[in-house]
Amino acid sequence: MLRTSRLLATRRLLPLGYSPAACKRLQYSHAARSAEGRPRVHANSQGSLSSWLHHSGLLQRSPALRNAGPALLYQNALRYEPGTAISSTGALIATSGKKTGRSPRDKRVVEEASTVDGVWWGPVNKKLSEESFSVNYERAVNYLNTRERLYVFDGYAGWDPKYRIKVRVVCARAYHALFMNNMLIRPTQEELETFGEPDFTIFNAGQCAADPGVEGVGSETSVAISFERKQMVILGTEYAGEMKKGVFTVMHYLMPKAGVLSLHSSCNEGPDGDVSLFFGLSGTGKTTLSADPQRLLIGDDEHVWTKNGVFNIEGGCYAKTIDLSAEKEPEIFNAIRFGSVLENVIYDDDSRVVDYADCSITENTRCAYPIEFIPSAKVPCVGGKPQNIVLLTCDAFGVLPPVAKLTPAQAMYHFISGYTAKIAGTEEGVTEPEATFSACFGQPFLVWHPVKYAQMLAQKMQENNVSVWLVNTGWNGGAYGAGKRISLKYSRAIIDAIHSGELRDAEYSTYGVFDLQIPTAVSNVPARVLDPSQAWEGTPEEFNGTISKLAHLFQANFKKYADKATPDIIAAGPRL
Repeated sequence: MLRTSRLLATRRLLPLGYSPAACKRLQYSHAARSAEGRPRVHANSQGSLSSWLHHSGLLQRSPALRNAGPALLYQNALRYEPGTAISSTGALIATSGKKTGRSPRDKRVVEEASTVDGVWWGPVNKKLSEESFSVNYERAVNYLNTRERLYVFDGYAGWDPKYRIKVRVVCARAYHALFMNNMLIRPTQEELETFGEPDFTIFNAGQCAADPGVEGVGSETSVAISFERKQMVILGTEYAGEMKKGVFTVMHYLMPKAGVLSLHSSCNEGPDGDVSLFFGLSGTGKTTLSADPQRLLIGDDEHVWTKNGVFNIEGGCYAKTIDLSAEKEPEIFNAIRFGSVLENVIYDDDSRVVDYADCSITENTRCAYPIEFIPSAKVPCVGGKPQNIVLLTCDAFGVLPPVAKLTPAQAMYHFISGYTAKIAGTEEGVTEPEATFSACFGQPFLVWHPVKYAQMLAQKMQENNVSVWLVNTGWNGGAYGAGKRISLKYSRAIIDAIHSGELRDAEYSTYGVFDLQIPTAVSNVPARVLDPSQAWEGTPEEFNGTISKLAHLFQANFKKYADKATPDIIAAGPRL
């Protein structure tokens, strides 16, 4: 029988088939662990934490579990958190409750003297007063003070010591602690003992609803950031991805302020040291296409580009698992083992084998795992200056080509536009792909105006003579509902052709309304697929009407940025 995960309080707490010694060997962490699975923290370090917690208003009913190891977190999750189990491969299965995706409509940024003139205020960054943030904070702390167990995880955001920040997470679920253990950069034992005061703190009281009556809140879910207080408060959602993206939002503000470019991108490195960046929103293939066994993975989602090269912000990966298989995505499939966290999946109650095709709970099933679980990961997660940039889009209209070579002006136009389709499940209320424009391929996480990021990227591209490609992993042969999703093997073949230099030397033809240069041939990709007008299964009139509709959407969207864009960038858009 297939069931959702459930509490197994009376079961043994080791993954099926693993001995205690094997679990200890598999347990991932840079910090040394004691036999109980907790780091050996010196008394003065624990005392400093206790003082910090007390100063924050947290009155501990028992000592907080700081940087607890996976074994102990498994034990507590299974014992105290309903809906938890261990998969047949050893991953911890957890449920995030009602919220199974991010809640961008409930994100708030505090309006403060230091940020009032810098933040891009509007639908992405909605204002919250300092007074309302304080109410949220007190509500979160009061809730955390009622918990029998508190978890603290101290880690880093950013692999470059010059730019990294110290992040502290305070939460009441072992699931959340293990998740952030995987997603942040885990400190060494020495770093943990000398960690000191955090640069930013997340107070996760997601099990406690926000007060909709608080000015600026408006619902029972609230994800609020104060840059002056260096705090993030989560109420009314247990979806762990809010913490991950909260850290990225903070870095997306701090890094440009420090003169370096933060990017919503994955990144990998070839045998010759050539680095590629992959931009794209959730569901476009960023994680999948960057996990290439022939290349070293620097990171799957968040990076920073400095004068010396790139570095990953995170210490792990957060991969979608819907329809996951060992055949299609072996690197990700094999990373789901002891220490990983599976979210909102369906599994067989007897064998504990996960059914990755089952989306009964959500389309947005995911797994969080340390980056070392990918055999080809490069640690430390740093690389040289990028040579290729891939702008990934998921075109639900079925009229954008699987690959096109972009001019510098086109690269800026499409980067600022950030066209894609929201994939079902990644946000609350999205049940099928929707055409959308997400500036810089990451609008929900922008803090500065999109043009600031675009100008910084344009400068980097010019300085490093970077080739830029538009790659569509969406529909071909027709729009969503009529056509088919472009085969992953074709997308992989296209990326291989970019890296091998095949597309650099290929012959190109001009593609109609969007004036894109598309290759006439790519190894292991049918020629018909490369040209959407040839792949279209409907009538020519239907195709022309669909591509015109998308072109109009592009033009209407870009009006928001036209006053700050140069004439050549404006001219790089579709022409009707």
